[in-house]
Amino acid sequence: MRAEHAGYACGAALGFLGDLVVGDPRRGHPVAAFGRAAAAVERRLWRDHRGTGALHTALLAGGTAAGAALLDRAVRRSPAAFPASVALTAAATWAVLGGTSLGREARAVGGALAAGDLGVARERLPHLCGRDPQALDGQQMARAVVESVAENTSDAVVGALVWGAAAGVPGLLAFRAVNTLDAMVGHKSPRHRRFGWASARLDDVAGYPGSRLTAALAVLAGPDRRGALRAWRQDGPSHPSPNAGPVEAAFAGALGVRLGGTLAYGGRVEHRPVLNGGTGRPVAVPDIERAVRLSRRVSALALAATVAGRLAAGAVRRPRTAGAVRRSRTAGAVRRSRTAGAVRRSRTAGKAAK
Repeated sequence: MRAEHAGYACGAALGFLGDLVVGDPRRGHPVAAFGRAAAAVERRLWRDHRGTGALHTALLAGGTAAGAALLDRAVRRSPAAFPASVALTAAATWAVLGGTSLGREARAVGGALAAGDLGVARERLPHLCGRDPQALDGQQMARAVVESVAENTSDAVVGALVWGAAAGVPGLLAFRAVNTLDAMVGHKSPRHRRFGWASARLDDVAGYPGSRLTAALAVLAGPDRRGALRAWRQDGPSHPSPNAGPVEAAFAGALGVRLGGTLAYGGRVEHRPVLNGGTGRPVAVPDIERAVRLSRRVSALALAATVAGRLAAGAVRRPRTAGAVRRSRTAGAVRRSRTAGAVRRSRTAGKAAK
């Protein structure tokens, strides 16, 4: 059991480092392959019905979790269980994390905005979020980037690490599957309003612990801790998303900016509550770099916190397991002693009868 937790810790750290150094490949990414498979299943199953959408979610998210569990079990039973487990965890962690690509895309939009090239910024913005870039000016695009960095720090990094610490490789891959399905079908377009309901609700549940940890770490790592905590408490609950709200509010308070408000998304206009509106200023282009740096700090702290939690849980369970083994051995010894005594009494009684 101790080796299993140590293997996860080593693998998660290596995978995090791999994402930091390499990032996502331009072609052949496992998440992209999952997305293509999910789209193919959707084409076969689609009906304007919640039940069919729930089946779609169960097949893809449940199938991913089951396949990962079988693979993880086979690796742990192999002759080289520890190094193989470390390698599998590292590969899975690298595959599901997207922190480096998130920062890269945010900086690309920020660079275009700094150069005054709104055309390039509008071309790159869809790589980060589903906003309609043609309806946004430079300041609105900067705000959209900061909001996307905040939300995706939770979705693309912290949430995955939380579920990995809780459930190992199956937790890592299942979380990414759920989050990807939500991005594909969980929005309120006419086609997916009913079909994507199950994916959206499951993503809300899966993202809850990671979003709260992200908000807490933004408070801890941000330049304005009091502002981050105040905005999280006051404005986070007013956001329509139960998970994006706390994260975006904490980032807004930490950076001293205003987020939220009116936006165009998926062909419709939404009027969202303003986050940190009392003391925050409008987002400026340099705030994109500040948001990326805060995201990096939050991600590193999340790795440390989740790995430490996994190791601590293993250390707590191990003494209990050892105690159970000792009690089992003691009970076995008592049973053997009683059995031996019964045999001796039986033999004595037999001799007396003779």
